[in-house]
Amino acid sequence: MDPLFISAIVLLGVMGFVFGAIIAVVARRFAVKIDPRVKHIMDALPGANCGACGYPGCSGLAEAIAKGEAPVDACIPGGKEVADRIAEIMEAEVGEHIRMVAIAKCFGGCESAYDKMEYHGETDCRIAYLTSGGPKGCQYGCLGFGTCAEECPFGAITMVNELPVVDDKTCTGCGVCVNVCPVDVMELIPYNSKVYVACNNKDRGVAVKKFCKTGCIACRLCEKFCPYDAIHITDNLAKVDYSRCTNCGICVAKCPTKCILDKIETRPKVYITGDCTGCGECKKVCPVKAITGEEGEQYKVGMDRCIGCGECIKVCPASAIRIIGSPAEVAS
Repeated sequence: MDPLFISAIVLLGVMGFVFGAIIAVVARRFAVKIDPRVKHIMDALPGANCGACGYPGCSGLAEAIAKGEAPVDACIPGGKEVADRIAEIMEAEVGEHIRMVAIAKCFGGCESAYDKMEYHGETDCRIAYLTSGGPKGCQYGCLGFGTCAEECPFGAITMVNELPVVDDKTCTGCGVCVNVCPVDVMELIPYNSKVYVACNNKDRGVAVKKFCKTGCIACRLCEKFCPYDAIHITDNLAKVDYSRCTNCGICVAKCPTKCILDKIETRPKVYITGDCTGCGECKKVCPVKAITGEEGEQYKVGMDRCIGCGECIKVCPASAIRIIGSPAEVAS
């Protein structure tokens, strides 16, 4: 065998060994240490990569949590369950978690809201909005093309009558729909809040009625009758203070345009027992005039008018008012 060939092989072998050793030393010397907790946190996260936490995907959030740059409950879709698992990994405590869900601040579908023009273009709300604010006459209303439904990573939104309908059980409150809506129709509210204003219009009542039958006209009836000071008119629009709201439903019953919606499909009712002393206090506080009768006699509740707000129960000195909740009870 040619000695030159052998020398070349030996030289290449030596060079490979030397360079390999150098690479090994450099790799060890400048190695980036990976926190083992990152992998455990990644396993705990849902893996939706929705970006609601503000970080580039679940891996980015996992690294931030491990470094202490993000709280253990930063994953919004994961909720309390994921937060508790991450807190255990990080040996930290989780604060009070309030689950949030999305709602649509618009009830002006194709049957209630009027268009200002015909639109023939891409069925994407963000693109349509670039054309004079979209086809809707109301500049604050839902454009109805369903971009929020398409972008929802959990399939929690469906379009009905050109309006987004959110499934509370599926919605994780990630906020993706809020971010993609060009007219700020989508909003996050506490999961336990069952009453909300389905309007986003800040114009005066006359201008609202010009383009929509179900818009808020700032009549202030909701504000006037709310016993908990939980709803106020700001910029010609009713807004609910969810820290005060008790879901009594009085504002829903009083709203003349029905733009305040109630998530409770069947509300409880009340009835007055034979223990009634006929004092009449219940009749005085009933916001919907569902209680009838004369002083000194047993009062009665009109089930067709009662909204189950419970205000009468609070003032009854004889504790003679009972509440019934199931549809069967209400019917009987």
